[in-house]
Amino acid sequence: MNQLARDEKQIGSIIRRRRKQLKLSQSQLGEKSGVRQALVSIVESGNPATKIRTILSILAALDLEFQIQERSNADGFNIEDIF
Repeated sequence: MNQLARDEKQIGSIIRRRRKQLKLSQSQLGEKSGVRQALVSIVESGNPATKIRTILSILAALDLEFQIQERSNADGFNIEDIF
């Protein structure tokens, strides 16, 4: 399962989709990842203040991993244009 996420909402959607694919409730995912159910809900909603450690714990419980790669310019956006 390779999916591109460029913001918090997309990360949350990927996590929610995978959780449902595995037929886990938010509480069950929380138990597997060592976080509270409320925090799973916050992550799935795309909260930008979520700690990376929390996301990594949830991803591991879903048998997913975080990968960093060069950004493609498929959408015509170039990060250097900001500066």
